[in-house]
Order: sequence, then structure tokens, then C-alpha cells
Amino acid sequence: MSKEKEKTVLITKDGIRHDGRKKEDIREIKFEVGVLDRADGSCLITWGRNKILAAVYGPRELHPKHMQMPDKALIRCEYRMATFSVPERKSPAPKRREREISKILGEALKPAVFDYLYPRSVIDVFIEVIQADGGSRCAAVTAASLAIADAGVPMKDLVAGCAAGILDGQVVLDLDDVEDKEGDGDLPFAYLPHTEEVVLLQSDGVFTQKEYKEALDMLIPACKKIYQMQRDALTTRYSRITEEVKETLDEEKTPAKSKEKKTEPAKKDSKKKTDDKKAKEQPTEKVEKKRLLRKSDKKTLDKKKTSPKEKAEKK
Repeated sequence: MSKEKEKTVLITKDGIRHDGRKKEDIREIKFEVGVLDRADGSCLITWGRNKILAAVYGPRELHPKHMQMPDKALIRCEYRMATFSVPERKSPAPKRREREISKILGEALKPAVFDYLYPRSVIDVFIEVIQADGGSRCAAVTAASLAIADAGVPMKDLVAGCAAGILDGQVVLDLDDVEDKEGDGDLPFAYLPHTEEVVLLQSDGVFTQKEYKEALDMLIPACKKIYQMQRDALTTRYSRITEEVKETLDEEKTPAKSKEKKTEPAKKDSKKKTDDKKAKEQPTEKVEKKRLLRKSDKKTLDKKKTSPKEKAEKK
């Protein structure tokens, strides 16, 4: 049985790999941005059977202070693999490989960030591999750049990563765990598509000049495709936020309108009362005026009725 496992066909002569993909095909990728409430920015990436969670905290004040840089921010990256992320349970203590990848990923993220805007501060990037299946460092740097963007840190561009390798003398894209272990070479690659800047390039194995060029010709279009997926994930994330904000604003406006409607009748009633008072006051005033006029008319009539004889007698 062991000999049969060793003789697994990784790729056929027609270029069909053991999982049914072609040479230039990448595995299915899914991004979920903003999955952690306590983090400033976060992203969960599902790349094939890889599941990687990235969280960003900051920019914030750096402690200890002797590590502060007066002209820019420190991007501090920590890459860890969970003990259950691989078939053989690993030790929880960080290994040399994890420290190496942490350093590489931090250096790959620096060119994408405007770090000079935050002097004497730190941007902490924590990457946890929940399930590993080959190409974890490329998936990690892709998820970390989305988490930094979700944190609101100004960036030149998003970092998109992918890997190429050699299987039985053929250059293929996006190696899984079986191909990574049994293949002849591995070429992790990370790229800024907008500025066309290479931020990560490693080589594990021997590549000829022709194979190297063929690998790059496959990696750059693949990174551009992944970059578009990253942009779509961010737009869907913030379109949801705008919808939630609109809903909350509408909910705040509707009770205010109902209160206004309730208060309006009261105002109308008060106006009616004042009008009624005025209406009541007006007749009394008119009546008094009429009475005064009547009295004055009587006096004038009485004066007219008195004859000259009566006047003389009175005199």
C-alpha cells in the first residue's frame, strides 16, 4: 500500500492534475472581511482546504518605547499554526519556520502601507492558520492585506499572493499539500497589481530559466484575478455597513416623525382655545359698546324732547 501511495500520479501528460485541475487553475477562494468584533480589522480566507484568520490591531502606541521609529510605523506580524491545523498534531510552541514566515510576511506588507503617516506607532498583524493544505504563506499575506484595509489603514495597494511549482517537469499553479510535498519545486509569490511591484519571491527547489519565466507568466495573471476578488470582498463589506447605517437612521427618524404628529394636534387645540377666548371676548366688548351708544342716544333724545317752555321753567 505504501508503494502505491508513493506512485500517485500528480499530473498526467495532458496536464490534468490529481484533483482534476489544469496547470493554470487555482483552487476555490472565499473571503470574509470583518469577522472579528474586537479587532480593528479582520479577514477569514478559505483557499481550497486552507482556512486562515488574520486580525489587525492599530495603529496604536508602541511599547516598549525604545522600539519606536520617529519617522514611520512598525508593522509587526506574527504567523502561527494551530496545533490541529495539520494531520500530525504539532507543538504549540512557535517553530523556526513560523518565525521565518512571520518576518517574511511583515516585510511583504510594508511596501503596501503608508507607514510614514503613523510615526512612533505599531500595526500588529496576527495570522492564525486554522487548517493547512499547502500555500499557506501566500494565502496568509493575501488575508492580512485585506485585514489591514478593513482596519482603515491607508494603503498603496492590496497584496495578492499565489504560488507556482513543478510537477513531473511541468510548471503548475497553486500547489496543494500533496503537490507541495511530492513536487520538484515551489515558488511563493506576492504582488501589488496596481503598482506592479513584487513584494515576496522565494524559491524552494531548482528552476531553469525557462521554467522560472513560465511560472511568472502564470503567477501575475493569477494575482490580478485574486486582487479583483479582494476588491469585491471589500465592496460587499462596506455596502453592508452603509445599508445598516441607513436603516438605523431611518429607525431614528420614524419615531421622531410620530412624536411630531402627536404634538401637532395639541398645538392646534391650544390655538383653538385662544381663538375661542377671543371669540368670547369680542361679543362682550361689542355689547358694552352698544350699551354705551344707547345711553348716549337716550341723552341726545331727551335733550331734543325738552321743549323751550320746559327749559324756561327749569331756568
